[in-house]
Parts: sequence; C-alpha cells; structure tokens
Amino acid sequence: MANNFPKLHNAAWPGIVGKGGESEPIIPLDTLLRLTADAEVDGVRFDGIDLFITDPHVSIDSDQDAVKRMADHIAGYGLKVGSFVAPIWGGAGGGSAMGSADDRKRFVEQVRKACAIGRQMRELGIRPTGGIRIDSSVGVEAWDRDPEGNTRLIARTFSEAADIAEDHGEFLVAEGEICWGGMHSWREMVKLLELVDRPGVVGFQADMAHSMLYTLGYNAEQDRILPKDFDWSDQATLDAAYRTVADALRPWTMDFHVAQNDGTVFGSGDHEKTGRHCQVTDPNGKLDITRHAGYWLRDGDGTLTRRMRHICWDGCMFPNAVMEDQKTWNAVLGAMIKVRDAHGWRED
Repeated sequence: MANNFPKLHNAAWPGIVGKGGESEPIIPLDTLLRLTADAEVDGVRFDGIDLFITDPHVSIDSDQDAVKRMADHIAGYGLKVGSFVAPIWGGAGGGSAMGSADDRKRFVEQVRKACAIGRQMRELGIRPTGGIRIDSSVGVEAWDRDPEGNTRLIARTFSEAADIAEDHGEFLVAEGEICWGGMHSWREMVKLLELVDRPGVVGFQADMAHSMLYTLGYNAEQDRILPKDFDWSDQATLDAAYRTVADALRPWTMDFHVAQNDGTVFGSGDHEKTGRHCQVTDPNGKLDITRHAGYWLRDGDGTLTRRMRHICWDGCMFPNAVMEDQKTWNAVLGAMIKVRDAHGWRED
C-alpha cells in the first residue's frame, strides 16, 4: 500500500509574505484553503495546512472562542493544521531577538501567544503535529556590528522563548534564511542552535530552497561551499555541497519545507531578499526535488529518520496569478507525493 506518512501540507503564509502595501494584494486564507482542499492527484489530496498566526489570516490575539471557530472552519475543508509562523518581528508586534529588553520581551510574548493557540488547536484535535517557526527578527548588517555578542543575545532570547514553548508542550523551529542575522549561514545557524542547546525544544526548520542558498555564501562569503563560477551542470559538486549543509543541520531539523530554487535571491513588499522559491515545473530550478528532499528526510547512511510527521510546501513570493491557479497546487501536490513515495512510510 502507498505511504501515508509524512502527511502532506500546504502553507498559508505565501498569501501574506511579500504582499500588501504597494505590492500585490494579500490572498485571503479562505482562498488558500479552497485551493489546497481542491488539489488532487490520482485521488490523493493535501492532508493539512500550515498557518501564519497574524492578521488578516489568524489573529495572534485570538481568544479561545475565535480559535475554536477557526479550527472548525479549517476542518470544514477536510484539512488538519500543522506548523505555525509566529509574528515575532517589530512591525508585527514583536521585536528583535538581539534588541533592547523591551524588544526581546515583545518577541517572547508573541511566541507565548502562538504557543497558546497551538496548544488549544492540539486539544481540539485539529493539530496533530507541528512546531512554531521563529527567526532572529533582525537583518544581517545590524548583526554584523557585533557577531559574537549579538549571536549570544539571540540565543538568550530563543532560550527564554523555549521555556514558554516547553510549558505549552510546543517546540520552536528556526528557519535558516540568508536575510536573518545570525541565521544567514549554515555555520552561524549551527553555532546559534548549539548556544541555545535545547534539543527537542529548539530546532531547525529546513527549507530546501533557503538551505541551498547557504552553499552559495550569500551574505556569508566565508561560508561559501560552491565556487563563485559554479557550473550548475556539475551535479556531483552541487550534491556534495548540499549534503554538507544537510549533514550539519539535519541533527537539529524538526520541520521540513519542500521547495524549489533557481539559485538567485528575491525580495517582495517589505520582505528582505532571500532564496527565490520557484515553481515545481520551472526549468531554471536547480534542485532534484525528490532526491534532495532525501538529504533531510534520511540520515547520512540513507536510513529514514521518520522525525517529520508532516512536510510542507513553501512557495513564498509567488505572484498572485500563480498562487490563484489551481494547476499550481496540483503540480505541487504531485511533487509532494513523489517525495513521500520515496522517503515516507506507512502507518495503519
């Protein structure tokens, strides 16, 4: 019989990240829920959706009645809920993880609110799996003014947030993107996680696209693995570089995003430049999605870790015309199924 784990999720945050203001309009959560629920490939559908806990999708200040209504609403689409993105940035009510005492207090408070919603959704039975995504909420340039001191301060903030998460039965996942100070290179990401030193409570969220940018040394030339004049047809060298990153961060990985990347950076709206997600079918995509997903879902010996109970597709900053086309999500679902067929397992 076909594998039924890990569960296959779509992401809601691409409807918000890089949208609004002078860029394209925010895509309503209901639109994303409908597109996710309607995707189908050979009778297989998405199992769930991962959420951005911020307006206008799901308010971080939702009370218990509002959370219950949202859970019932999502269940009406036949979907479960997985990981959350907590709005820990200054413009969203949080603050820099290496900022003032007040900044850091607001950061931790946003984590607390997200964890409370997460726990309630678990108790309601709609959220069987998933962590709370965080980042340092600060750019690389500001971090670089005092790398050692700022990384220590970020680690302290993450540790305080970890106490909150553990009290709620939650775990935190730090997504390595080249735009976040102290998390912008694979070596700095490992250093930060080791400083926090809360295995099982604070881990890494591996996004295939963002993680590939680590090999190119964007914002961290000293940690570049691939040469500047890299020939993308040299598959063996790419594989070795990507495996170096995966081997370093896999022991910390607790959440996983399937994605494709064309090897460039891109920013939209108020989001800083980071790895460009591209469509499954993009001829410029540099990753073999199915094979490279195995670098994260299997250990160095090729054995399934079975650590991720669900995996999620991430297509941040896709144009709205792409995101609102049902064909996009059928293609994404097809790619996700191939990943599960190759690196999943069966539970009855």
